[in-house]
Amino acid sequence: MRPRPPVPGRGILSGTGLIITGLTATLVALIVPIWSYADRSGTGLDVLNAETVSTRYGPLSGLDREFLTKVRLAGLWELPAGQQAQQKGTTPAVKTAGEHLVEGHAFLDERVRDVAAKLSLTLPNEPNEQQRGWLATLTSAQGTEYDWQFANILRVAHGKVFSVVAQVRASTRNTLVRQLAEDANTTVLDHIKVLEATGYVDFDALARDMAAHSTPPLTRSPAPPGPVTDPSPVIPVTPSPVPTPTYTLPPAATSRPPTNAGKS
Repeated sequence: MRPRPPVPGRGILSGTGLIITGLTATLVALIVPIWSYADRSGTGLDVLNAETVSTRYGPLSGLDREFLTKVRLAGLWELPAGQQAQQKGTTPAVKTAGEHLVEGHAFLDERVRDVAAKLSLTLPNEPNEQQRGWLATLTSAQGTEYDWQFANILRVAHGKVFSVVAQVRASTRNTLVRQLAEDANTTVLDHIKVLEATGYVDFDALARDMAAHSTPPLTRSPAPPGPVTDPSPVIPVTPSPVPTPTYTLPPAATSRPPTNAGKS
């Protein structure tokens, strides 16, 4: 039996069909992720919308509520640390830094308690475990070792919260939180400056710590509880809160620094 002769054009049609099939599969692979992206859970906007509640002062996000909690927690351990530095510090610069911490956090604590009350939020009344550990380290240190520990522990803590304050100030839609972020920004920057002025800050170790322990965006973590009907009472961090700091806070930058700033 003779072999059947090939049908003209069949090979070309088969090859073309394979090409079309391949292109179709590629197109589907590209379209499906785009089409289904809006339905995915876990995106930044999903988290923001899921954790945001309405208030008379504007939307209150999970990041906003976490910021208020962090401001409160900072005062619960940094104010006592400042009082301790005024007693245990061996140099005038360390004692001055302690004074700034006390006055600054008394001021911020009064502000954050007022904001939380208006938003019906519950705030903690005790520092967290890590903060209690820092206080224990400072309590056990003496002499110049205390000065070094005080300057570096507090400088690391302020550096981390400084980035949180900036993120909140840039993104919040709540007027009360925005005003508190402005106060916190000014106060935290002042504390960073006076801690560095002690001469004890190890900037190399600081940079390594900030790089090694950088935290993921706060919007990816569970948000603190939203407004409640009957918030728990919030205890002031000091019996007599200072209404406003008595020292001069650093002014806002009014001009761009030289392009060669920081170059030797």
